[in-house]
Amino acid sequence: MKSLHNRVAVITGAGSGIGRALAFELAAAGCKLALSDINETAVKQAAKELQDSGHEVIADRLDVADRDAFYAYADKVLEHFGEAHIVINNAGVAVGATVENTSYEDFEWLMGINFWGVVYGTKAFLPHLKKAEEGHIVNISSVFGLISVPSQSAYNAAKFAVRGFTEALRQELEIEGSSVSCTTIHPGGIKTNIARNARMNESSVRAMTGKDVDGARADFEKLFRTSPEDAAKAIIAGIRGNKRRVLIGGDAVAIDTMQRLLPTSYQMLMTSGQKLLSRFS
Repeated sequence: MKSLHNRVAVITGAGSGIGRALAFELAAAGCKLALSDINETAVKQAAKELQDSGHEVIADRLDVADRDAFYAYADKVLEHFGEAHIVINNAGVAVGATVENTSYEDFEWLMGINFWGVVYGTKAFLPHLKKAEEGHIVNISSVFGLISVPSQSAYNAAKFAVRGFTEALRQELEIEGSSVSCTTIHPGGIKTNIARNARMNESSVRAMTGKDVDGARADFEKLFRTSPEDAAKAIIAGIRGNKRRVLIGGDAVAIDTMQRLLPTSYQMLMTSGQKLLSRFS
């Protein structure tokens, strides 16, 4: 994207973490903002801080898993701003459980947000992006969209799906010669609340780690090395450079390299490591 000044950026999950950091970074770059989050209090607080600094921002509660609500939200954004240029499908949740112990309800809850929320956000705004001078869609996958890990089957399924969906869309837009493009984001460990807010199955966590849920959350959060602000800057650089994908953090680069070098045998490393972790915990 040639310039971010006066562009309208739409960000889901903007009440905290990467979404909130993106809102402040894009505002600083001159964007007008449409922010949403399931946590209305958090997203409106972020919007107020930006408005108090002189930025044009609207904020709404949005359940991205609700298709009708997402389309109504897109209409509201277009009614307010008249156009949209950047859509960042960032909202996400996590579930920690084995396949056997993950309920259908938890699978559906996670897929509704992490995958269908991306699909709805993309399809609701894509026709409007095509009407603008240029547009860009950013869909957040994960390093768990590059490799799979035990107890993360639902999350892996959604993040692999986001990757495939976005890569296919990118090719379709290029074949059309569209002024719209898209980027897949693969963050490593980012210092957000996603682990703290994840749905965790106690027996699965003990089987995989030898610890209770609180202990497993604490250990997982120790792996979060990258700040949301640094992640936001990397994503914006990807938009500016029209990157096909963006790896965020040294851990993401390492995991991508491992998957390339050991496309199937990385699984044996993961299972061996998990067994040792469980044994000595």
